[in-house]
Amino acid sequence: MDLLNTLVEKGLRRELPTREEALAVLATSDDELLDVVAAAGKVRRQWFGRRVKLNYLVNLKSGLCPEDCSYCSQRLGSKAEILKYTWLKPDEASQAAAAGVAGGAKRVCLVASGRGPTDRDVERVGKTIEAIKEQNEGVEVCACLGLLSDGQAERLREAGADAYNHNLNTSEATYGGITKTHTYADRVDTVQKAHAAGLSACSGLIAGMGETDEDLVDVVYALRELDSDSVPVNFLIPFEGTPLAKEWNLTPQRCLRILAMVRFVCPDVEVRIAGGREVHLRTMQPLALHIANSIFLGDYLTSEGQAGQADLDMIADAGFEVEGAGTTTLPKHRADALAAAGATGGCGSKASAGCGSSAEAEGAGCGSHAEDGGGCGPCGGHAAPSAAPARTADEARTDLVAVRRRGAGTDLAPNA
Repeated sequence: MDLLNTLVEKGLRRELPTREEALAVLATSDDELLDVVAAAGKVRRQWFGRRVKLNYLVNLKSGLCPEDCSYCSQRLGSKAEILKYTWLKPDEASQAAAAGVAGGAKRVCLVASGRGPTDRDVERVGKTIEAIKEQNEGVEVCACLGLLSDGQAERLREAGADAYNHNLNTSEATYGGITKTHTYADRVDTVQKAHAAGLSACSGLIAGMGETDEDLVDVVYALRELDSDSVPVNFLIPFEGTPLAKEWNLTPQRCLRILAMVRFVCPDVEVRIAGGREVHLRTMQPLALHIANSIFLGDYLTSEGQAGQADLDMIADAGFEVEGAGTTTLPKHRADALAAAGATGGCGSKASAGCGSSAEAEGAGCGSHAEDGGGCGPCGGHAAPSAAPARTADEARTDLVAVRRRGAGTDLAPNA
C-alpha cells in the first residue's frame, strides 16, 4: 500500500512522517497487519539489523511512593499487594544485576520509587553504579530515580551512569488526568536535564490507559522532539488495587500497530518492548521483534515476566540474535552525537542526532520507569498458560498478572 511504502522510504531517510500518516498506521485493519509489521521491519533492519538488546531491571527501592500516578502499583494509596522494601545496599544491587548480565543483558536499569532523589540518594546510587561496573565489565547502567534537581544528572554521570530514564507516559493534553502530584512539564524538564548532562536520554510511553490515537501520536512526536535515544513502549498492566485496574483496552494487534507507529516516527532509536508484553502481545511477541530491537529480560519491578530462558529461545526461534557487549546499539550517527555530548557535557547537536532533529520535526515524578512496565509499578506480567476465562466489562484480569515475589529485595533467585 502507498502509505507503507512512503513510511519505509521516510524511515530509511530518518524523515519525520506527517501526523496523518502516523494516525493512519494506528487505523490499519487486521487484514493489513502483517504488511504493517513487514514495513516497520524494513526500517528496523536498516538501523539495527537483526540484533536484540537485552536489558535487566533492579528495583532498588520498592513501594510507598508519595506520587499518585494512576497506572502505578507503587503509588500513594495503592492497595496492590506488591513487595515493599527500602534501599538495597550496593553489594545487594550488584549481585542482583549480575544475574541479568549472566543471562545476556547488556544494560542494567536501576529504579527507585519516589518523587525524585535527594542528594544523599544520588550518592547512594552512585556507589551502587560503581559496584556494578566493577563486577560486570562493559555493562551499561541506566538510572531511573524520578524527577531530577539541578546538578544531579551530572553527579550520576560522574559516578558512571550511561543513561537516565524518565518517561513522558502519555500526551500533555491527558497527563493531568493520570497524575496530579507532578506535571508533564516536570517530566520533560528531567529528560532535558539528563540529556544536557551528557547522559543517553531514555523516555517512553504507556499505552492502554484509555488514550486516543491522537494522544499516542502526540506523545511519540514529543519523544522525537526530545531526541530520546531509547523509547520504551509499555502496555498497561491493570494492577488490582490501582485506579486503572479495569482498563483492559489492548489487543495483540493493537500493540503491534502502536509499536510500528513508534518505529516509523523514531526510525533510528532503540525501540524497547517494555512492561506488559507478556500480558498483551502474548503469543505474538515474536512478531514484535520485527519492529522493536530491545526487550527486558526476565522479571519487572513489581510483577513477574516471561522466564528469561523463554525470552532467549523466542529471540533465537524468530531468527534474531542477542546483541553482544562489544556491539554499539545505536546507529553511528546517533552514537557519535552521544559521544560528543558526553565529551562536552551537553546534549550535542540535534541536527546531527537523527531522530530528534528539529529540522525534521516540522509539525511536530515519581520514580516512574515506563521501561519497567509503566511507571513505578505496573510492569510486565505473566500470562496464564491456558486460555483466559470469559469476563465482563467490570472484571479485572487478575489471571494475567503475577506479582513479583523473587529477585531483588527477596530471598528467592531472580528470573533471569
